[in-house]
Amino acid sequence: MANPPLAERLRPSTLAGFTGQEHLVGEGAVLRKMIESGHLASIILWGPPGVGKTTLARIIANTLDRPFYSLSAINSGVKDVREVIDKAQKQQFFGRPNPILFIDEIHRFSKSQQDSLLGAVESGIITLIGATTENPSFEVITPLLSRCQVYVLHSLDKAHLQHLIQFAITSDTVLKNKKITISEDEALLRFSGGDARKLFNVLELVVNAEAGEEAVITNQKVTERLQKNLATYDKLGEMHYDIISAFIKSVRGSDPDAAVYWLARMIEGGEDVKFIARRLVILAAEDIGLANPNALLLAQSTFDAVHQIGNPESRIILSECTIYLATSPKSNSAYAAIDAALETVRKTGDLPVPLHIRNAPTKLMKELGYGDNYKYAHSFEGNFAEQDFLPEGVRREKFYIPQNNPSEVKILERLRLWWGKRW
Repeated sequence: MANPPLAERLRPSTLAGFTGQEHLVGEGAVLRKMIESGHLASIILWGPPGVGKTTLARIIANTLDRPFYSLSAINSGVKDVREVIDKAQKQQFFGRPNPILFIDEIHRFSKSQQDSLLGAVESGIITLIGATTENPSFEVITPLLSRCQVYVLHSLDKAHLQHLIQFAITSDTVLKNKKITISEDEALLRFSGGDARKLFNVLELVVNAEAGEEAVITNQKVTERLQKNLATYDKLGEMHYDIISAFIKSVRGSDPDAAVYWLARMIEGGEDVKFIARRLVILAAEDIGLANPNALLLAQSTFDAVHQIGNPESRIILSECTIYLATSPKSNSAYAAIDAALETVRKTGDLPVPLHIRNAPTKLMKELGYGDNYKYAHSFEGNFAEQDFLPEGVRREKFYIPQNNPSEVKILERLRLWWGKRW
């Protein structure tokens, strides 16, 4: 590469130069132990963009001195996979270790494409390293997933990003020849979003815009430079998470025009329609919830339809669901309720189940009082009988707080009819 970008120039080739993911590759960590032992299983690296998935795969191959083949699921098919497997089979001589096949964005592979990997992975012809930004439980077929270890990579934190900035301006063959002062780094860190590649792209963009041999980086300069170069920045796919954030917030904020605009940006940018559909399901439960329970049904139907239909018609289905969710009444009461309950569980631990609502399948359990004085709701008027269902110690905790929308106003009326002053 004649003039590689900063992110490529600074790509580390050893674990010693790798930043972040200490839980996987730090001293004594699970993946580091696997690499040091030389016994590498097929693995899937799951995490957001720019956290080192591709770099880590290359480091593993270099460290173990394995042949390394790389495919991108965006532009590779079954034919490409089979060609790599054929090459790998021909290299199985003289005790050479099996090659590593790295597949970037493996979640974009179809079922048939993933099926084509199974035999080679199972027989050890190749060791697979897959990289994905999506939950592999949903996107990787079960037979392949069962043959792989899944490791989760995290966004880089502030300390990691600041380390990378200093490393770049002092070590890069180009930047170290320029006197660079980081007067402020908040904008650099904010726009990077925990993504090392994005951080380096922004840093290089701002430094290159500074005339002369000196460059002083400020928050204002970073913001202004990015605004001027926003179109190019988008085309490089670096604002993936910014755009999905804008989409989610537009639906949550009940603006159908903005929501459809950001939907169009994602579709035009080549975003995976299944990724968008999954976000709509989450939105329906998190932000609309009990204000309109039908929203979740429609979002789930959208998810199923998108899987069956594919492009380009999926855009219509996604648009319908997006507009429906954006124009629906909103409530996050279910989301808030489960988070509040989880927090209470973490604080109070395993409180005993009250005896009267325990199951009593044996004579001994009945003698011990299991199920005593339980009131079967359907035996009472209105199918309701007041009794305690929470453990002692959290008996008066309230997790679900109905919000002020027509659907939950009716729910609140029912709760008050049943429980009186408790609500």
